This record gives sequence, structure tokens and C-alpha cells, in this order.
Amino acid sequence: MANQAWQITSAGVVSLNDLGNIPKPGPKQVQVRLHAVALNYRDVLIADRDPNYPLMAKQDLIPGSDGAGIIEETGPDSIWAKGDRVILHPNNWISGSDVRSLNLYQVAGGGEVDGTLRRWVVWDDDRLIKAPDGLSLEEASTMFTAGVTAYRALFHGPLKIESGMTVLTQGTGGVSCYGIQLAAAAGAIVVATSSSNEKLEIAKKLGAKHLINYRKTPDWSAEVLKVTNGVGVDLVLDVVGADSIEQTIKATRFGGAIAILGLLSADPTKKVDIIQDLLFGAKTVRGQLGAGNRDMANETSAFMQKHQIHPEIAQTFDFEEADKALEATRKLSAPGKIVVKIP
Repeated sequence: MANQAWQITSAGVVSLNDLGNIPKPGPKQVQVRLHAVALNYRDVLIADRDPNYPLMAKQDLIPGSDGAGIIEETGPDSIWAKGDRVILHPNNWISGSDVRSLNLYQVAGGGEVDGTLRRWVVWDDDRLIKAPDGLSLEEASTMFTAGVTAYRALFHGPLKIESGMTVLTQGTGGVSCYGIQLAAAAGAIVVATSSSNEKLEIAKKLGAKHLINYRKTPDWSAEVLKVTNGVGVDLVLDVVGADSIEQTIKATRFGGAIAILGLLSADPTKKVDIIQDLLFGAKTVRGQLGAGNRDMANETSAFMQKHQIHPEIAQTFDFEEADKALEATRKLSAPGKIVVKIP
């Protein structure tokens, strides 16, 4: 079987190409046959060479940071075994709490580093995560970027989640769906906002208790205060950015925290006035770059296995239709993750 890959051949255009021989692992490396790749909005920005992403993709870059597969061959001194089901850890941040250990220039699928949208890869031993038992490889492929992002914000963020706390999620994209599931499994009360009642039904199925349609209720922060008895939520997972941040802060309790996880409203001309609400509300806002490190990914995997969490998959595409999968990711229309299956 040829080692095929999708490559960015020009801005917004990806092509399926033959890479030649299947790569062989070196010392403390493994050869993985990928079976599923989950796409993220980052992949769209990189494929488009969008200036909102800080690194320009090299010519013929293979996009994708998420992937899951089965080890087919191990190199000398590898700690893994043939047949192990694994998730690829796409960055160089292995452990510790210092985010400076994350080098954006070394994250797979961006800049000069080829990513996961291919059939075969050779990966270092210490950049692999055991796939949770009970999950399909399609499900496991969604875990790192979306799952670890949400897990880190909840368990390693500015306010560590505890049972009984209240958490606000925004929309039904991959990170938000994971946020609902992980928070609910930890015993939190989840308030979910989304643009339609149909999407809110998905949020309810995943574990959200309070549902707010922000199109029908534009002043949704007032509704959040209402369902929390005027107090506000303990923690917000904000994936929107400038368009929502003022209401997000109003919906957060005194001394509460907001984790900034995305910028779906990437409008550099949008001006907001948040200082007074932050200062007199003693509220913390923390930007979270990158999903997390390998140790956090292992924690996420164990937590998902313990609570039997199955991620929400919006749609799956065959490998030969990965360009269509990128278009579906661009539209962000269905709840959950877009996954490319690799037979």
C-alpha cells in the first residue's frame, strides 16, 4: 500500500499525493499506520495560509495535528509493542506546568512540520498516548486537540473544577462538546449556549443541565445569572473571543475564571471594554495556547476510560475525501468533530 498524504499545494487547496516508500522507525521510535484523523479549525487556517494563524505553512505541508492508529513496527529500544492502539501527541511539550515548554514551531501540521493527514508515520516513543479502551480509533483521534484542550482548562486551568461547580460552555464544536462531557463527568453543573435548539439537544445529551439559545436570547449573560441565582458561573470555556467576551465576563461569578480557548470571532477591529468588570469582579482571564502536554493527554485518556466518555462525532469522511472534510470543518455547522477515516 502506498504511503499517501494530503498536502497543501496552494492557499486553500489540498491535493492527495504519493510519498513513496513507507518510513522505517529508528531508535525509540515506532511506525504507526494511521486509521483516523480528526480535523480542527486550526487546520483550515493553516491550509488557507490565514494571517490569523501565526506560522505560514511550507510548500506541500501535510496538515493535521490529530491522529490515531496502530503500531505496525517498533524501532530499537522502543517501549511500545506491535499492535498497540495509540494517539499521536503532536507537540514537544511532554510534562510540567510551564507553557514555555511548548514550541509552536514544532507542532505537527503547521509551519515546517508535517502533520497527520497521511497513511503512515514514524513517531517518537515519548510522543504517543495509549488510546482509551472502548473507543474506536475514529473516536480516539478526536481526543488530543479538542479533549485535552478542554481537560486542561477544567483540571489545570485558572480554577480547578470540583464537583458542584458551575461551568459555562459556548456552542457545540469539538472543544465545547468535550468540555460538557468532561465537566459533567466531574460532577459540575454545565450551562451550555448554542445557536439552535437542535444543537442544544446535543448539549443536553452530553450532560448540560441549563440550555440557552443565544440567537433567541441575545442578552444571554442575564439568563446565565438567572439560572445561577444571580451569582454567575465559576468557570467559562470561551471559544468565541471578542464577540462574546463582555457577556462572558458578566456571566462569571465574583472571583471566577475564564479560559480563552479559541477565537472564532477573529475581528481585530472589535473593541471591548472589560477592565472594570474584571477588576471589580476579581475575575481571572487566561489565554490557553496549545491543547496541553503529553502527561495531560494521558490523564485525559484515563479519565475518559474511567467515565466511559464517547466523543461526539459530527461527520466522517473517507481518506480520499479529506478535502471535503476540510470544507466541512470550515463551515462548523454540525455538533462535534469532523473525522477522516483511513482504511
